[in-house]
Amino acid sequence: KIEGGWGWRISLSMAAVPAAFLTIGAIFLPETPSFLIQRDGNVDEAKMMLQRRNILKKKYRPQLVIALLIPFFNQVTGINVINFYAPVMFRTIGLGESAALMSAVVTRLCATVANIVAMIVVDKFGRRKLLLVGGIQMILSQFTVGAILAVKFKDHGVMDKEYGYLVLVIMCVFVAGFAWSWGPLTYLVPTEICPLEIRSAGQSVVIAVIFLMTFVIGQTFLNMLCHLKFGTFFLFGGWVCVMTLFVFFFLPETKQLPMEQMEQVWRKHWFWKRIVGEGEEEVDQAHTGAGAIAMSTAPHSS
Repeated sequence: KIEGGWGWRISLSMAAVPAAFLTIGAIFLPETPSFLIQRDGNVDEAKMMLQRRNILKKKYRPQLVIALLIPFFNQVTGINVINFYAPVMFRTIGLGESAALMSAVVTRLCATVANIVAMIVVDKFGRRKLLLVGGIQMILSQFTVGAILAVKFKDHGVMDKEYGYLVLVIMCVFVAGFAWSWGPLTYLVPTEICPLEIRSAGQSVVIAVIFLMTFVIGQTFLNMLCHLKFGTFFLFGGWVCVMTLFVFFFLPETKQLPMEQMEQVWRKHWFWKRIVGEGEEEVDQAHTGAGAIAMSTAPHSS
């Protein structure tokens, strides 16, 4: 509402504030203990090890797949539709301009509270359970909004404000479901499952996929909404169904699991053991056989 075209300039330039905090904070960011230990040893060798991108090896195939799919699913939930177009959407379904802007604020407050809840309960309930519960919550929300828009809004109709506020409530439920599950865990899970030698590569993949899908969703949503209308929410709900099934069948629990035991998780998983288990078992058998031969040929003490 600021005249002279300064409104959008001020809102965009305010992004420099958190950017400044990140930049200044990076100066005081301490090194990791593992890096300090490696630095006191052979620094060049450790540096070369960390710079290698071994994530394409077969034994790291589960980590690569999860590092690709988790951020992809994060974006096709439709969360950025709410982040980008919430005021426009709420104004379209019958809320006034001021109410639409305030509705966007309400959804972000719900997300903030849900993020705090996630920090409190994630180590108690586990990553997998939160992802499943959040997925079901988002499925119900997306399908319910799609059904309300299909019945009450039609293609070119007008929705009563009462139903507009009902959509707002459901969207808050959706945002909360995302914010205590797929929102923070998209960054946490790939970090936990990747060993040190591929962690930087795995996290780079996660961020790259998020940025790519954010761009794709931002560029295509309005066209989807014009052509699919209320079906857009059923489309996003369908993707949430797919990602929830993916977690149920393919993502093991990593709660309070030491990094040294992460390799055993893939070898015991019903699906991933077919990819990583055989090669690792052969190595173990070779070591076991070598150990048996060494013991049989060693001189026996009296």
